[in-house]
Amino acid sequence: LRETMFKVTFLLWIIFSNLSSARSCSALYGQCDGIGWTGPKTCCSGSECKYQNDYYSQCLPASGGSGSSTNKPPPATTLSALNTGRKNGVTTRYWDCCKASCGWAGKASVTNPVKTCAQNGVTQVDANAQSGCNGGPGYMCSNQQPWNVSSTLSYGYAAAYITGQRESDWCCTCYSLIFTTGPVAGKELIVQVTNTGGDLGENHFDLQMPGGGVGLFDGCSKQFPEVSKPLWGQQYGGISQRSQCNNLPASLRPGCFWRFDWFQNADNPKMTFKEVPCPTALTANTQCVRR
Repeated sequence: LRETMFKVTFLLWIIFSNLSSARSCSALYGQCDGIGWTGPKTCCSGSECKYQNDYYSQCLPASGGSGSSTNKPPPATTLSALNTGRKNGVTTRYWDCCKASCGWAGKASVTNPVKTCAQNGVTQVDANAQSGCNGGPGYMCSNQQPWNVSSTLSYGYAAAYITGQRESDWCCTCYSLIFTTGPVAGKELIVQVTNTGGDLGENHFDLQMPGGGVGLFDGCSKQFPEVSKPLWGQQYGGISQRSQCNNLPASLRPGCFWRFDWFQNADNPKMTFKEVPCPTALTANTQCVRR
């Protein structure tokens, strides 16, 4: 009996040790450091922690990826420097399903225009394809919607108008938005700008989130004719309840749920913003990288 109990205890110890070891490292593409991060600061085998910005370091394959090869910020970075260069801005929300303005060639010095998709939201179409909102085959790709990286950090996409700049400056550039009002105050959203809003004001970011309002052009009724127009909600602002996300196409529901979960249904919160290096997770979906 004693021998049996010893074997059981030994096996439990091995299992516990393995579980503890698994919890001591971040998985591939997981977060591994940054301001406010309390999880593991080392990456599991085959990946290494690479600095992206002051708020986020990511576990990327050891043989590639972007960013610094360390999970520490540059030596000159100090807490007081984190807010350097930040400007005040405002946000709204939308999801009109139209081809992005930065999806046209020649808009900026980039590797490729923002990826444009066919009606299924997945298959890539030529950069010269006309927008579905103008009778063409080009629509917003379904994976260009927001997702949370941690409880305090999310990634996403936006249309923007930035004072003193032009479309050639902000197309495919990434910005750190730290919200200063509403239930998301203190949270950070890193967005890549894929679109330009002609109706946007000064330092204005229109955040892409399914169910956020089809806006002036409404390409969603054409891209997803099986979803009746009222189910997209108000023209500006979109739906108002989380349960209404279930009425949208299945491919768009994750980003819709994000609005009511991580974003806590914040209504056009104010924020401060500054330009940051683009995380590879964002550019992987758009295939657009600044030169």
